[in-house]
Parts: sequence; structure tokens; C-alpha cells
Amino acid sequence: MTQPIIKGHESHMRKAENLGIMDNVSRHIKVVFLGSGSAFFKSLFCDVISIPGATKGEMALVDIDLERLELSRQLGEKILEKAGMTGWKITATADRAEALAGADYIINCIEVSGTECVRFDNDIPLEYGVDQCIGDTIGPGGLFKALRTVPVFLEVLKDVERICPDAWVLNYTNPMSIMCLAANRASSAKVVGLCHSVQGSSHNIAEYAGVPYQEMKWRCGGINHLAWFTELTHEGKDLYPLLKKKASEDPETLAKDPVRLDAMLYFDHFVTESSGHFSEYLPYYRKRQDLIDKHCGDGFLGQSGFYAGEWPKWRIENDERRRKLISGEDEIELDRSWEYASYIIQAMETNNPFKIYGTVMNTGLITNLQQNNVVEVACTVDAEGIVPNYFGSLPPHLAALCSANLYMFDLAADACIHKSKDLAMKALMLDPLTAAVCSLSEIKEMFERIFEAEKEFLPGFK
Repeated sequence: MTQPIIKGHESHMRKAENLGIMDNVSRHIKVVFLGSGSAFFKSLFCDVISIPGATKGEMALVDIDLERLELSRQLGEKILEKAGMTGWKITATADRAEALAGADYIINCIEVSGTECVRFDNDIPLEYGVDQCIGDTIGPGGLFKALRTVPVFLEVLKDVERICPDAWVLNYTNPMSIMCLAANRASSAKVVGLCHSVQGSSHNIAEYAGVPYQEMKWRCGGINHLAWFTELTHEGKDLYPLLKKKASEDPETLAKDPVRLDAMLYFDHFVTESSGHFSEYLPYYRKRQDLIDKHCGDGFLGQSGFYAGEWPKWRIENDERRRKLISGEDEIELDRSWEYASYIIQAMETNNPFKIYGTVMNTGLITNLQQNNVVEVACTVDAEGIVPNYFGSLPPHLAALCSANLYMFDLAADACIHKSKDLAMKALMLDPLTAAVCSLSEIKEMFERIFEAEKEFLPGFK
């Protein structure tokens, strides 16, 4: 799901169940956290020091915002004090090359010019009728976030190749698909994209169906934020007839997830992203105000301009919450979350196989989606690394929905690698929602206006 999020949606903070890794970590490990001002830092650091046996190590914090870097350092020290982990140390620097030396794992949560550009990403497209709820992985907002962020990420990966080529890069930064696609095309660094939408959505389904989560069986595949639960059963019985009945007959159930449940009625399957985010990946729900009014709710349920309006406030609130945790006004909770990062580290260190869902290159994994592009599928993690699992084919209508977005990602990734305005503009022309609303001339004009507004953060593009 979109990251980082401070309030209104805290699925990434939920406690993890017993996930089955049996052995303990035994060696000193070094984890580098790029973008330590991210709201993910507190939960992911607590996760790492909660790994059984991980009693010694280093968390190297990196952020170019020195004030937020210091807040994260102080919070990290408080977490270690609360946990009684004397074998761990915190280091903090604005020099990522210094931090990367000796790294075993790198958690990437960088943000490039988010507060300065978030309004341009939202407000200029809105003048052309392109209404976004989140707008940081797809659409005009997602494209321009990629144009700002991917070139910086590729520079980071050059440092990884040079300084710590054996380290795994665990990417949490959006736009996930474009970030990972560009990384795999332009770098030899080992990168996997991590999101909590599969975990969150599977729990949502269990809640809507009224079945115990641990008893539900499912299979999922597609692309990040547009992966589909193609099999969904409880005690051998298909859950979709029950979910469809509830979505079509129970207004209270529909209101909990209005876009995803409505789409399920027509496409027969449930998707892995919140209603608001999901509505941006399709041409159906946001192209007219009456459709937005009918299908979209508040906040993450599809509110217009939600991310642009809330993101700057979330950053301030995140910093204030850190200050309260550091001062002791708020209590530090050490529970391990269901985020994948710490389980990946544990599985690699212990050689105990563990399953995640990751964004990886499609090397025949989903047979009816574009190869040399990215997919989100189950992956097995152990001492050998991260091995994606073969999925097979998606139902053709679901593959078509994913493919429409993959063509946009394809051009966007190459635009970022080559710093090409022309490829970036053509990528926006292929975006499903933008194309449903605007003519080609309008898209070109919109693109040029956003580019001009954000050109300070787009060096080298021509």
C-alpha cells in the first residue's frame, strides 16, 4: 500500500502471527535504513531487533534531512534501551556511502521532494479532470514521483554495486513497480519490492467473509496494488459466492471497501489494494464526478486529493510522535509487525524457508503478462536469496487490466533511466485513468505544466 502512512490506515503496524521460521539468527548483522525519517523506521527497527537470536548488530541510519535523521537516531536509541538490546548500536549519517560499508541488508524508504511537489502532482491534473485519491504509484502523480525518485534510487544502487554488492535491497518506496523495473533494468544490485497490501487484503477478505484468517486458503498474483486473489476457499468451499452476496445485498459490507467489492462483482476476484488506490488503476471509477460520488468514500476509500491534503500533515505528526516517544510521553511498543523485511532477514540468515509476496521481474512467472516487466508473486526466501514462484496464467480479463498498467510502467521506467521527457510523456498517454479523461493534446499540455512546476527536482531530463 502507499507509504509511509501515519494515520487512518495502520495495517502495516498490526502484530504478526507465528510465521513458522524455527531457527535463530546467530551472527552480527548490519542493516542500513535509507530515508530514516520514514514512518516505517520505528516498526521496521523493532521488527529487526525482534528476530530471535539477533542480539547483536548495527542499524545505520541515513537521511539528508539532518533534523529528522537526529530524531530517528534518538528514537532508535530509546528502542534499544526499552528492549535491553546492548549488543546493537545505532549510527546516523547523511553520507550513504559511509553507511553502506559492510551492509548485509538495505531498507529503502527514501522520499524525493514529496512535500514540495505533492500539490502539483494532484492539483494540475485535477484541472484536466484527472481526479486522484493517492496518486503516488500510477497516474500523473505516480509518474512524476517516479521521475523524481527513480534517478536518485539508481544512484543509490550504483553505490550498492560498488560498496556492498552482496547486500539485498528491500524497497518500500513507491511507485513500487516503476522503481523495481528501472532497478532491474539498470542495475546489478539485488532488489525486491515489498508492500503490505497482500497481507492487509487477505485479512480484509477474512473479515468480510466472516471466517478465521488462519483457516482461509488463497492464491494471489498480478502486479503491485493490482494483484488478484484467484483462489479463495475456506474448508474447501469457494468464498466468492458468499463475498458477492454480501457485496450486492449488504450496504454496510459494501461501504467498507466500495470500489474493490464493486469491481469484484464484475471481475469475479478481489484485488490487493485499498479502494482509493485501486480506483486509480482502472478507467471506470474516477472519470466523472457522479461516479466518484457513487463509488468512493472518505480517506483511503477514494476521497479526492486525500494524499495531497494529508501527506504534509502526516510528516509533521510523525515527527511529533517521535518526540513524544523519545521524551517518554508516549510508550514505545516493541511488537513485531507483519512487514516482510525482518522475516526476509531471518529466513536468509537461518536458511529456514519463508514465503513472501514481492515485486520481481517476470521471467515466465505469470505467463500471460509482459515478460521483462515486473509482477507481484509469492517468493521463497532462504539462504540462497529470494526465489520467485511460478504462478502460471491469470484469468484473461485480469491479465488485461494488469497489462494496461504494465505498458505505462515500461515506458516510465525507461524514461527514468534515460531521463527522457518524450518517453515520460508517452507513458502518461498510456495511463488508463488519464486516457479515459483527457485527449492526447490535453495530456501533453498537462505533462508540460507539471514538468515546469517540478523542474527543480528533475535535473538532466530533456
